[in-house]
Amino acid sequence: MGFFGRYRTPADLPQRIPVFPLAGALLLPRAELPLNIFEPRYLAMFDHALSGDRLIGMIQPAAGEDVAERPSLMKVGCVGRITAYAETADERMLVTLTGVSRFQLVDELDVTTPYRQVIASYHPFAADLVAAVAQEVNRPALLKAFRDYLDANNMSANWSEVDTASTEMLVNTLSLLAPYPPDEKQALLEAPDLKTRADVLVALTEVALSRMGKGGKPRLQ
Repeated sequence: MGFFGRYRTPADLPQRIPVFPLAGALLLPRAELPLNIFEPRYLAMFDHALSGDRLIGMIQPAAGEDVAERPSLMKVGCVGRITAYAETADERMLVTLTGVSRFQLVDELDVTTPYRQVIASYHPFAADLVAAVAQEVNRPALLKAFRDYLDANNMSANWSEVDTASTEMLVNTLSLLAPYPPDEKQALLEAPDLKTRADVLVALTEVALSRMGKGGKPRLQ
């Protein structure tokens, strides 16, 4: 991810960014989020970003407002860079966003664009611009929880790729893939460091497995 060299400090990121409110969508630094864009307002947003700095802020609607036309927004999101895109014959756009840094929503701007724009502060998350230190992450516990969850759902994984992935990539990718509801996704996003995020992910997975053991199924997005 060579583009990370241009984002060394919070000052290297724009304060004003367009945002894509999407419940259950989680973007984390150095992790990838695939998106299928079809609404005209968001096609316009991505077109504009592609002609400029290629940065889009992903943020979840506030709890209970995901179906509102203009929902209130969570206070923390993550800005990502468009690192791949393709246009389809039916006028959709298939995009990959790669997370750069989390941000705190400072204010929403009054704009004429069909998409929303905010003022973002990256300073509370300056450490996101440096690859996370993973020595304190309990990787065996994380892998056990992941394996137990896959087994319980009759799913499989490419374990050779899992074993060779960095701990940061493993934690963040599993957080993106975890089929948990928006409030739990937000808890993963707002975890202060990689160790805490890994601990939260293990705890959420153990709760989901406990529900399944009682005859239920884990809640999905």
